[in-house]
Amino acid sequence: MEFRFFHHFGSYLLMLKGMFTRPENMRMFWKEFMRQCVDIGIGSLGIVLIISLFMGGVTTLQIAYQLVSPIIPRSTIAQIVRDTIILEFAPTLTCIVLAGVVGSKIASELGNMRVSEQIDAQEIMGINTKGYLILPKIMAAVIMIPCLISIAGFLGIWGGQKAGELGGILSSDQYWQGLRQDFRAYNIFFALFKSFVFAFIIASVPSYYGYHVQGGALEIGKASTSAVVVTCVLILFMDFVLAALLL
Repeated sequence: MEFRFFHHFGSYLLMLKGMFTRPENMRMFWKEFMRQCVDIGIGSLGIVLIISLFMGGVTTLQIAYQLVSPIIPRSTIAQIVRDTIILEFAPTLTCIVLAGVVGSKIASELGNMRVSEQIDAQEIMGINTKGYLILPKIMAAVIMIPCLISIAGFLGIWGGQKAGELGGILSSDQYWQGLRQDFRAYNIFFALFKSFVFAFIIASVPSYYGYHVQGGALEIGKASTSAVVVTCVLILFMDFVLAALLL
């Protein structure tokens, strides 16, 4: 078990090291990069919108259910919703969902190319397949996923406001009062820093599993499943580490 861990970890580092070379054809590299930006960013926008709205609404309803004391002002609900969504729900929950959406797609795409020997054919032609196939995916994820998380944060807070108004929990003025109450800009920095780390994990780990798959269609499915599981575990682990170090 320990030997397999160090084997995979070493192969993962070697894969990252092999990416950073000058592209043979900058035009093709840019085209692939933009395609990945569309797939990762625009392709995941719908699920992020749905998750964010319901995440904010459910958070508001559950916090209002637990804050039953008449001493606590209703604006406190908005304050808790704001900090909960910014610090945890928007970056972590969104990235766990994206690990399944984006991660499985990356792993299966690269795995299919490996099994069908497309990667071998490109290597024979002298193309650095790590730099051409993997680096655009990681760059696109590091750029687009923080944007998706920013959208998720705004929509989550807005969804919480609408849920509070429709449920008769608190008015719009009370909600905005709570949003401005004891606001710390550092929380935004922390959430964005987490999003960059999670984005790198979401793109690089499935790329490793897909790039090194061996066998046929069955092994591609196993690699996709393993990639999503390992990515989710690493996201939760790094969430704990970053919270312990930066908060």
